[in-house]
Amino acid sequence: MRKLSHLLAASGACFALLAGTGAQATTGYFANGYSTIHKGLAGAGVAKPQDSLAQAMNPAGLVNIGNQWDLGAALFSPRRKYTVSGNPSFQPGTFPLGQGKEESDSKYFLLPSFGYASKIDEKSSWGVAIYGNGGMNTDYSSNASCALAGAPGTGIPPGQGGTFCDGKTGVDLAQVFISPTYSRRVNEKFSWGVTPIVAMQWFEAKGLGRFGQFGFSSNPDKLTNNGHDFSYGMGLRLGLQGEVADGLHLGLAYQSKIWMTKFDDYKGLYANQGSFDIPSTLSLGLAWDVDDSKTLFFDWQRIWYSDEDAIHNKLSTSSLLQGAMTGDRDLLLGGNNGPGFGWQDINVYKLGFQWQSSPRWTWRAGYSYNDQPIPKSQVLFNILAPGVVKQHFTFGFTRALSDDSGIDFSFMYAPSESVKGPNAFDPAQNVEIEMKQYEFSLNYSKRF
Repeated sequence: MRKLSHLLAASGACFALLAGTGAQATTGYFANGYSTIHKGLAGAGVAKPQDSLAQAMNPAGLVNIGNQWDLGAALFSPRRKYTVSGNPSFQPGTFPLGQGKEESDSKYFLLPSFGYASKIDEKSSWGVAIYGNGGMNTDYSSNASCALAGAPGTGIPPGQGGTFCDGKTGVDLAQVFISPTYSRRVNEKFSWGVTPIVAMQWFEAKGLGRFGQFGFSSNPDKLTNNGHDFSYGMGLRLGLQGEVADGLHLGLAYQSKIWMTKFDDYKGLYANQGSFDIPSTLSLGLAWDVDDSKTLFFDWQRIWYSDEDAIHNKLSTSSLLQGAMTGDRDLLLGGNNGPGFGWQDINVYKLGFQWQSSPRWTWRAGYSYNDQPIPKSQVLFNILAPGVVKQHFTFGFTRALSDDSGIDFSFMYAPSESVKGPNAFDPAQNVEIEMKQYEFSLNYSKRF
């Protein structure tokens, strides 16, 4: 009963904190690791579990953790900006942007995590993980230059500011996952696990009203500035893990698409009347115990952003103009064939190294690389979600406090990456979107 009360208290505190957080991201808008230990390895670890949050990557490893709980938090700092160059053409049907550079506000986000693992018997364990995801967060000032301010026939008054001439502009997407897990050992070397996933996400958009005014939304009243809307859904994660040779571990994990209810307050923005399901992923990992104190990790992950039209569909100005002129709502924002962010499926490669220098100190370092999810032709809407980062350098350590407790720390740096392409609504201009990231993570673990 005491264990259960501690579990419920920690879970409740974690959930309350998650409900107020914003973004965390590395590979597009997916985090490449959910525990502090895995973050120190650049997200690698599908093949070898090390804490109770391992179930957030591969549920099969939970049976090897024993009895343990983890409570951590990450301070994430993404730096996002866009630059517009080229004089506006002011041709009929164009939507030029104000020239210059704009940087997103809201640079710091706190994201907690919680994991719990408990043995049922010698061959099976159960647990739960609570963690967050996010990353499509931007917040551009209402003072951003508006090229069409005061232009005849636009209805935009002189002095109007904002990225899209509608004041403060940006989006806020955050996600929380509650993942109970059952894991079972087949024999001394192999195990499997299953995790039903319960998800909640919330979203807000600001400053997009001009797209409705110009006839580009299927439902202008449900396009922007409607506050936070909430969505709920479920999915499944399956995993296998085993020692395939002496000191060589293999892990495989698949997370299904997570089917979510729609954002009804934004059904004039996202394709299919506000749909925003969470894409599926597949992870394959190897871990090689070089000796008793050193382990080398390598993971490959595939993220199918094409699972969700709101993320994958490309912005086509010709289709939008056709929809606006003919009244074909399916071609407009929020329509069945409406535009999205244009993100592509990506591969992620993660390499990590771990060295236990003494009974009390363990050191980690990692590097990851992912494909670019955003094509050059899709930079305009991705001003709102510039998830262009490709490389991540990480460092971390564990300091054992006693035989049954310890502190984990990690640091991540993602160097600046940018994508430059034409303004889809005015090809006389170019838009460059850019991002870099920093993250500090701290975790306390306790075995019982």
